[in-house]
Amino acid sequence: MKKAAVIFIFAVVVLSGCTKKTQKGEFTLEKDVLKVGVEIGYPPFEYYSADGKTPSGFDIQLSKEIAKRMGVNVKFIDTAWDGIFAGLDTSRYDVIVSAMTMTDARKANYAFSEPYIGNGQSIILRKDSALKITSPADLEGKKVGYQAECTSDFFMEKQSESGLNFVKAEYDKVLNAYDDLRLGRIDAVVSDYLVAVSYLNEKNNEFKAVWIGEPDEYFGICTKKTGVELLAKINSAMQSMKEDGTLKTMYMDVFGTDLSDSIK
Repeated sequence: MKKAAVIFIFAVVVLSGCTKKTQKGEFTLEKDVLKVGVEIGYPPFEYYSADGKTPSGFDIQLSKEIAKRMGVNVKFIDTAWDGIFAGLDTSRYDVIVSAMTMTDARKANYAFSEPYIGNGQSIILRKDSALKITSPADLEGKKVGYQAECTSDFFMEKQSESGLNFVKAEYDKVLNAYDDLRLGRIDAVVSDYLVAVSYLNEKNNEFKAVWIGEPDEYFGICTKKTGVELLAKINSAMQSMKEDGTLKTMYMDVFGTDLSDSIK
């Protein structure tokens, strides 16, 4: 996963005059509001709808449903990826729900929910590309775009350390990498396959996936180490979503396939 970008605050549900805070066990919530940090600009997980101001995507749906089952409202705070942990540290929001990979390094400093989806990397070309690329090794000498400071970046770093030579094209947002691929400014994009799906499923799709890696990362909801009780409530909500089929329905709605097996 991800990413780096834009700062804009949008509340899906705002409680009028709600400045009082209430203690909820080990965590503090603004009265009846779960504040969620996201980096909007990472479709299909989080992006703005056609009106340019309404947050949409899998993480948005997931957060709304979890908040509903917790009996609270939800407020989304759009934050640049390179500052998303700082926002959590300073309590700008209670959790991060933003296609965040649960790495060992992150687990050392933060607490995570149970994973809600599994993901692997992919290599994407333009449909009209004549390049013969079927694996990461074939990116030798090519100009490759990917989002900086995310798992695609880490994946390409590993390829480089293994001896692969390629021209790096790093972006603050993955959508900018896809834009440059569309314009022919780069040869290929390496991105989360679950992100690539949103482009591959577009009506007038201009891209093709030439390599898809096995799931090797899992996305979870992140909060502070002190948020044990909050995570328990979140995990309980997600478990009920699995059991009643809500999570499966969300997978089908956003990705066009049931991804339940990706987190078994």
